[in-house]
Amino acid sequence: MTKNVGKIDMIVRIVLAAILAYLDWSGTVTGTMSWVLGIAAIVMFVTAFVKFCPLYKVLGEDTCKF
Repeated sequence: MTKNVGKIDMIVRIVLAAILAYLDWSGTVTGTMSWVLGIAAIVMFVTAFVKFCPLYKVLGEDTCKF
């Protein structure tokens, strides 16, 4: 698995994931949208820490060079 998530991209993903997780777990968002935000937060955290994004692989993107 080749890394395709750069440092700036990783930081942005972590910050956005933290915001989404907060909105989900604080009860600000409820219902189905709560599940969607929770799953999105988990995916963003995982892709940030493993530095690999499957969607980037499909699209041929690589932010490691920035």
